[in-house]
Amino acid sequence: MFKKTWLKLSVLVLAASLTLTACGGNSGGNKAANAPSTGNNENAVQGEVPKEVSFTIGYASGDPATKKAIADTVKRFMEANPHIQIKDISETTSSAYLDWLKTKDAVGEFPDLVEMRDTEVFADAGKIVELPSDLLDLFNDPPMVDGKVWNAPMQVNAPQGIIYSKKAYEEAGITELPKTYDEFIDIQEKLKASGISPLVVGGKDIFHMGFWVNKFLIDQVYANDPDWNSKRTAKEVSFTDDNVVQAMTDFKELFQNYVDKGWLSTGDNQTASFLVTGKAAQLYSGTWMFTQIAEADPNYEFGFYAVPDRAGNVNVIGLPSPAGWSISTEASKDADKTEAIKQFIRFFFEPENYSLYLASINAIPSTKEPVTYETGEQMKVALELIADPNVTKSLAINNWWGDNLIPPQFRNWYYKLLQELVIKDGDVLDYMKQADTEYDNQVKANAM
Repeated sequence: MFKKTWLKLSVLVLAASLTLTACGGNSGGNKAANAPSTGNNENAVQGEVPKEVSFTIGYASGDPATKKAIADTVKRFMEANPHIQIKDISETTSSAYLDWLKTKDAVGEFPDLVEMRDTEVFADAGKIVELPSDLLDLFNDPPMVDGKVWNAPMQVNAPQGIIYSKKAYEEAGITELPKTYDEFIDIQEKLKASGISPLVVGGKDIFHMGFWVNKFLIDQVYANDPDWNSKRTAKEVSFTDDNVVQAMTDFKELFQNYVDKGWLSTGDNQTASFLVTGKAAQLYSGTWMFTQIAEADPNYEFGFYAVPDRAGNVNVIGLPSPAGWSISTEASKDADKTEAIKQFIRFFFEPENYSLYLASINAIPSTKEPVTYETGEQMKVALELIADPNVTKSLAINNWWGDNLIPPQFRNWYYKLLQELVIKDGDVLDYMKQADTEYDNQVKANAM
């Protein structure tokens, strides 16, 4: 399964890497190559008054750049199509996106068009429908769940890594990027000795915790066994196994020794400010942060790299996963609403519009049709990581699907457990025993 998926990704990434134009510069700023499309319906009969229709749209807003990119697209679409009104009900709290969607569903406000991340959960619950067949040709081999495509993938998963201040590195006497994890720790010591907080973490937002958690899980677990989740469900492996304990020990020690002490009260949207004001030297995050940092301070010079493991191997987020725009089952019952949603999806992925979205968050396109936008040196590194066959590509703990799907509530519970592990200086093995118990309880509860 792993090799087959990687072969598909190679083809997709090759196409994506050929459609992005890398250009030097330290700011990481981006500029779309084309003007946005109007999205007018060329098939409309001249003089015919379009029927008014409206639908709701829901998406995660934890990352400010992505929220703005989507909101801007929605605004342009409605300006070009005044007969279609889109009500934005994007998630606006620091709670988990899955929990927010479930709450919306419970009160009868599940979005008509929704950014879907937990696809299998909502597909099994009958809340979303398959992606209409006339939209499938827009994309390069989108992932399937139960043999069906449920999403219009908004982008390809891109690597996460260290975004670092070049000035801080220079002042700390750091002249080379790390080739092993131990060398990375040596860098943290030098930064700490120079008087700056080595790392900022937006721990107030639970999703942000996953960046470091999954870095260590991928290094110690998924890089060697991409089917670990299914084996855990079958009780063939355990969170108390040496590899998981080592991963979470590394996590705990990093947070206790090198992360800014206010991490639990720092929001993800504050992390760029920590960097550009010199409060912290580094942030472990994704490519969507490049534009935010450049906008916060166009003169801020920063670099990007993937943190190697102890053996010097590089393992990153990079496999495709079933996520993207999905149409709700309820909305699909209304032909006019469905057609309006399909029109928006086509508008979203038109190269002139899609390039603006991609440039805003430094994302890799998922479409068959070439899309171009200018990228900075940091995004060039990310593209090289994706294209490098020697770099192992993986997924976060909750992004696997099929037999490797974890109980939907476990991810957030686990991240909160690890926050407590750090704060209370807990025993890693004891906490992993708790993880085993909770995982089994959630598997049992979901099977009922």
